[in-house]
Amino acid sequence: MDDLIKQLSRFSAATICEALGNKGNLPSAIKPIAAPMKVCGPAYTVQTMPRDNVLLHRAYAYANPGDVLLVHCSGFYEAGYWGDLMSLGAKTKGINGLVIDACVRDADDIEAMGFPVFSRGLCIRGTSNHGDGTLNEPIIIGDVRIHPGDIVVGDRDGVVVVPFHKLEETIEKAAAREAKEERTRAELRKGRTSIQIYGWDEKFGY
Repeated sequence: MDDLIKQLSRFSAATICEALGNKGNLPSAIKPIAAPMKVCGPAYTVQTMPRDNVLLHRAYAYANPGDVLLVHCSGFYEAGYWGDLMSLGAKTKGINGLVIDACVRDADDIEAMGFPVFSRGLCIRGTSNHGDGTLNEPIIIGDVRIHPGDIVVGDRDGVVVVPFHKLEETIEKAAAREAKEERTRAELRKGRTSIQIYGWDEKFGY
């Protein structure tokens, strides 16, 4: 399992999305809070109530080392659900990162400690502590249904989720796509244009 995840981590989120047939991509607003951040690992899923983050504290305490916390906040974005102290706690526990369909805060401190966080943005507003929601049960973000243990991959371009049962197939298709693109790069370096390589000059009369 660890070896397969390592193999998957070599590919970009965009390549993996293409390998899945342009599926599995989370909303494009979810991006790393710092461009170099990358994440890859099994999903530990969290569903919170709006503006409540108690379950996030529980999630990083209960998740396994290597997991990625994947969080849906019931469509309420205007709160900083996660900050530097939680990042420090999660990093110390070996959590691989956080992907949250909402906002976070303390971005400078999180970036400095090197904990990967992907969010819709930054928000300084605090949260409540009622604790309602679910842990490690299926959730839906955008049009993607995510099960605990599905593999999350994120980079500067965005985040994609690979169903666990499609992991090996996705790696094979991603590798084939990369090989095809490398052949295209070789042709481009020779001076051919993309419309020539793809045959569009003949097909469309360009």
